[in-house]
Amino acid sequence: MNFDCDVAIVGYGPTGLVLASALGKAGHRVIVFERWPGLYGLSRLTHIDGETARIIQSVGDVDRALADSRPIPHYRYLNAAGDVLVELDMRGESCGFPAHISMYQPDIEDAIDRRVRSYPHVEVNQGWSVVGVHPHHEGVELTARPWTQSRTGQWSHADEERTITARYLVGADGANSFVRAAMGIERSDLGSHDRWLNVDTERLRPLPERLQRLVQFCDPARGRMHMPIGKSRQRFELAILPGEDPAEFEEPEFAWRWLAESYGLGPDDVRILRQVVYTFQARIAERWRQGRVFLAGDAAHTTPPYLGQGACSGMRDGITLAWKLDLVLSGRAGDCLLDTYEAERRPHATAITEISVALGKVANTHDPAAAAARDEAFRNGTAPPLPPFPTITAGVVHHDSPLAGTLVPQGVVGRGAARGRFDDVVGGGFSVISRTDVSTVLDDAQWLFLAELRGTTATLEPGAPDSIDDVEGTYARFMRDNGIDAVIGRPDFHCYWAGPISELPAAVDDLRRDLHWTHAPAEATA
Repeated sequence: MNFDCDVAIVGYGPTGLVLASALGKAGHRVIVFERWPGLYGLSRLTHIDGETARIIQSVGDVDRALADSRPIPHYRYLNAAGDVLVELDMRGESCGFPAHISMYQPDIEDAIDRRVRSYPHVEVNQGWSVVGVHPHHEGVELTARPWTQSRTGQWSHADEERTITARYLVGADGANSFVRAAMGIERSDLGSHDRWLNVDTERLRPLPERLQRLVQFCDPARGRMHMPIGKSRQRFELAILPGEDPAEFEEPEFAWRWLAESYGLGPDDVRILRQVVYTFQARIAERWRQGRVFLAGDAAHTTPPYLGQGACSGMRDGITLAWKLDLVLSGRAGDCLLDTYEAERRPHATAITEISVALGKVANTHDPAAAAARDEAFRNGTAPPLPPFPTITAGVVHHDSPLAGTLVPQGVVGRGAARGRFDDVVGGGFSVISRTDVSTVLDDAQWLFLAELRGTTATLEPGAPDSIDDVEGTYARFMRDNGIDAVIGRPDFHCYWAGPISELPAAVDDLRRDLHWTHAPAEATA
């Protein structure tokens, strides 16, 4: 059967952008449909972590994307008296970037969109709404038409419908996903239904230093939050209590009155960019794959913002699904590899959502007696601790390696005349990084597999054929601290395996098995 594209993507927010760019980079034919006529242009997402920054590095110009960004050192939850209830330490580095970053979403989307449009085999259709999804055994048929916000106006474009066929379809079309509904996929509700007013502003002059911090005020009378949006903008949020009319909070007069009363700010200090009420929900789709149709981003999981990880999870979906689709579409791996997408991503995203729900309960305790009991529990240490940030525990990870599923660091390296971040100098994709030369450790079949995988190798040993200069000692320190000689990294920067050099050959063979590799070893084809 002939297909119009390899992958059709519905939705062009952060998840769809990452997926389209990664697939385009791999040379696949992609068609995107997005109902809005342009990129959103305002900042819903305001925080990413170092891992997400590395994802952006792989699919766009990360320095352009983060030009207006700043590190976030702490995220503090305070009670009505100003005492610290929860403090999330966000200092340090991850994946070659600050561990946590405040940024301006349009800069990120513009940087990735520029990269997407550089690929001639990626077609982006903005202002088009998908109205039909018809999966079959070999692919998916998709029908779209020009979109208008008017319900009656939708049908005026019925004669302009366009139908395409794709080998796979990914619904990255948000919390109200048409693709999810068309496939009849339900969602589990994890119990978050908080309403908050969001007021985003542009700084017109320097603001008080306290507003440079990320602080959640957990006052039972009414919670509020403030944080910087990169270097040039500021976010303020206010809880809406049960029974209150959200429309009153969206009146400009209310925002100016509240900013003056709570922060002493007026029109000479900030310009309001957006004032909108959101309902924060926590819902997980019961299936992320149905045949040749996948869900990603908010279509698969909606996460309250209390950990700042909703869009980060969506971009993780995009990069993970992209490399798995690449291997299957190129005929190097079997279709069953795609089952590991949900096996890996669903538990990870669910754990993050559960942590966010727990923090939301701290922020949204409106009963004074319950808030007093909450405060006392944090004071005396009886409040349950937050779970650790999740790792990948299933799918394509080596279950005998303790570091499997954690993140592989990215350091500054040199090779020849080049010097920079590892992914820019050595390359992305699967990687084998070792203390010593592995050229004689692996046999011909294993080297052939790595070549077909299009993996990279890097050795800290000077003079080796693939040696790198570990400029800041990142990899030497990582290996020393973890007692390992080598690590196999995945294209989404997670560790597949790490251990002694003597076990590397067996780990490479295990990787071939776990990828459901369809190419036979060299000796079997001789």
